Amino acid sequence: MGLREDLVELRRELHRHPEIGLDLPATQRRVLAALDGLPLEVSTGTGLSSVTAVLRGGAPGPVVLLRGDMDALPVHEAADVPFASTVPGVMHACGHDLHTAGLVGAARLLAARRAELAGDVVFMFQPGEEGHDGAGLMIDEGVLDAAGRPADFAYGLHVTSADFPRGVFASRPGPLMSAAAGLFVRVVGAGGHGSAPQDALDPIPAACEMVTALQTMVGRRFSPFEPVVVTVGSFHAGTLRNIIPDEAVFEATIRTFSTAAAEQVARDSVRVCEGIAAAHGLRAEVRFETEYPATVNDTASYEFVADTVRDLFGAERFQHMEHPDAGSEDFSRVLQRVPGAYLFLSAAAGDDHTVLPSNHSPRALFDDGVLYDGAVLLAELAARRLTRG
Repeated sequence: MGLREDLVELRRELHRHPEIGLDLPATQRRVLAALDGLPLEVSTGTGLSSVTAVLRGGAPGPVVLLRGDMDALPVHEAADVPFASTVPGVMHACGHDLHTAGLVGAARLLAARRAELAGDVVFMFQPGEEGHDGAGLMIDEGVLDAAGRPADFAYGLHVTSADFPRGVFASRPGPLMSAAAGLFVRVVGAGGHGSAPQDALDPIPAACEMVTALQTMVGRRFSPFEPVVVTVGSFHAGTLRNIIPDEAVFEATIRTFSTAAAEQVARDSVRVCEGIAAAHGLRAEVRFETEYPATVNDTASYEFVADTVRDLFGAERFQHMEHPDAGSEDFSRVLQRVPGAYLFLSAAAGDDHTVLPSNHSPRALFDDGVLYDGAVLLAELAARRLTRG
């Protein structure tokens, strides 16, 4: 089989056997097997099932890092494909199986060109992107210095199932994806009978007021040109309609695109919740947790990526994104430390991407016909950067 067919076979094997989180032993074994025989210096993580491989070029030069994440999601697959997940409740619903196979493809392409490379390439096969901060853990374990010196440039891509027409690459300079944070609130009152609220301290109305006040905070404390998203996705209180509970709890996800907005929302959201609780004679236990920073593309690196896509595939295959995406990505931690760029590649499995299920849907479909193009782009970004220096 040729490389195209090999990558599709690998992707589908990964899809059949998804794993979640930081511990991906079967996925790690498959990656190691796929890299076997290549002229790579391979190491594995100690605190997570990562794989780091270094390709030494034929001459001295800079270090380019290429990344692919490997973990799946706790989603039960509803897509009708012959290579569907064999693990109940676990699915590659975000396309990381394509990322992993694509990075293997880039490693094979670059290994064949090893002698012409003036510098080294680090291949970062990362577990735990889906909420486990695998990138941060791999950085702690030294992936950015895997070549023996710090990485000079970093690139990665993410497939989408519904955002763009099939085969289109898309990105933008500056903020590409949002920072993510979590707000966790426990409103403590005093329970009682629903017929006599005056004898209790009801936490539910206060918690509801907090939910709406957080939206008011966004509209009145932040410029309309500074996007901030606050979504309360979990709210729990009480057991029966005639019982006033002792407490109400809710959780929110918060998305921002600048450091200033992230810092302000951390302060203001806590103050809003604590203040409303105090106004009702209640107590609020509020915890704000920073998760991932914003994914920010270096402008020069974005232009380099865009020019490379246009040169390889034609101008019609690249789309400049006017607005950033409100999703979050832990490759942001790499781009905080290393100049580089991240981009999207549409693997939409249909002619009209606007009606297709999105990433994270149990019905998400990804056309692995784009795999080879993704691998070629990653390899070419590294090769061209090592030629330019």
